[in-house]
Amino acid sequence: MRLAKVIGTTVATAKDPQLTGSTLLLCVPCDTDGEPQAGGEPFVAADTVGAGEGEVVLVATGSAAREAAGMGSVPTDASVVGIVDSVQRDGRTTYSKARR
Repeated sequence: MRLAKVIGTTVATAKDPQLTGSTLLLCVPCDTDGEPQAGGEPFVAADTVGAGEGEVVLVATGSAAREAAGMGSVPTDASVVGIVDSVQRDGRTTYSKARR
């Protein structure tokens, strides 16, 4: 899994039928402070947890993305599988949703 920040949504009216009903979030990789990584390329991830714009999330990629919340046959290689409450690194809190 990797950390990412939700920066928007993606709408696709023409898509694989198995994606119907899925919210597609536009995400960018972020650091442990919850800030977008310099040069991080935005990517689209299927949302399985109800995340929103501005939230720091956990993203599963590859075949693990399809294991999330019944996504077994959905053609995705990135799924949002968690909303991050806090990140601790080297004994200190580097990100806290409550402080944002």
